[in-house]
Amino acid sequence: MSERFRIVGGAHLKGEVHVPGAKNSVLKLMAATLLAPGKNTITNVPDILDVEIMIELLERLGCTVNRLQGKVEITVPENPEHRADYELVRKIRASINVLGPLTVRVGAADVALPGGDAIGPRPLDIHIKGLEALGAKVHIEHGYIVTEAPNGLDGATIELDFPSVGATENIMMAAVLARGTTVIDNAAREPDIVDIGNFLIEMGAKISGLGSTTITIEGVKKLNPATHATLPDRIITGTWAFAAAITQGDITIKGARADHLEIPLEKLTNAGAVVTTIEDGIRVHMEHRPKAIDVATLPYPGFPTDLQPMVVAMNAIAEGDAIVTENVFQGRFMFVNELSRLGAKITVDGHHAAICGIPQLSGAPVVATDIRAGVGLVLAGLVADGETIVEDAFHIDRGFPNFAEQLQALGADVKRI
Repeated sequence: MSERFRIVGGAHLKGEVHVPGAKNSVLKLMAATLLAPGKNTITNVPDILDVEIMIELLERLGCTVNRLQGKVEITVPENPEHRADYELVRKIRASINVLGPLTVRVGAADVALPGGDAIGPRPLDIHIKGLEALGAKVHIEHGYIVTEAPNGLDGATIELDFPSVGATENIMMAAVLARGTTVIDNAAREPDIVDIGNFLIEMGAKISGLGSTTITIEGVKKLNPATHATLPDRIITGTWAFAAAITQGDITIKGARADHLEIPLEKLTNAGAVVTTIEDGIRVHMEHRPKAIDVATLPYPGFPTDLQPMVVAMNAIAEGDAIVTENVFQGRFMFVNELSRLGAKITVDGHHAAICGIPQLSGAPVVATDIRAGVGLVLAGLVADGETIVEDAFHIDRGFPNFAEQLQALGADVKRI
């Protein structure tokens, strides 16, 4: 039976939350452990569904995984399996990140074309071109990406057509054990890339330029197991920040990194929120109806596409009109039809959404289409008149641990049913 969230509007969220480890980092850190035989330990692991799926995938590849409170211990064999079946890969897109490690460690990989959120096409051409530049033979067969590199990989200079996070990660993880030097130009700059790069360095990799558009990797012959703490989740941080603004609330977000969210926090300030950096976190306080703000999503350090549903939800009840432009994933506006069921006045034209703010939304049944859309709908339900039901709660569980319970602790009338 499908689970759903039941939200009664009228909330003013107040209190304190703690930011867990980043979903977009921890899954890639888990994949990176395949590069070093022995026991790797990752701490600050969020209690989310996607971690469970990645554990099962690693176990299928021959790893032994021990999950404890807030951490996972992953013991990697000398010779991992190299086939990642569709049954698991279709559930989370981050599973594609076993491709690089398996190719360079095992000399082969069979990884099913991934699934994940319904937010539009995310082509794997950049991943494939990168691995081919390192000397791997790559083809697609029966729904699987098949790589062969029986004699290992060789360093190369690779210029990405787009600063793809996943491609940067896959190429970087493959290059650390390749012969010679690899240079990735137009690399992604997200904090998650820096986090994974630091983990690889702790394992013995030689990497420079993390956080810039050019990453240089000097290949080494072997990596060793390491222990690493996942960085705080900037998307969850941003979500709580927008939740405070939407509900005219006051939330202290412990463990947050304000330096990872400079543009979103600036946008919230423009909307009328008071944003204060405190020891070990930030506080977001909104005393009145937010002002509408224009936003265009871009790769880091631009406004994150993962926070786009939250800013659309805020603009739906804001004072004034706004334009939100989606430049990363064309399917991100799929949830707008559901938000419109709550009475939001939104017109989508290509990758632009024109939003006319209204004082209050009206509760109704809606369906989550992906993690961030589901959360955006829950936040909208908090300021809607009456009751809102958000179907397919499993999407939210994939990225937000104990979301209903945390909202309850902040004063919301939210239940999982």
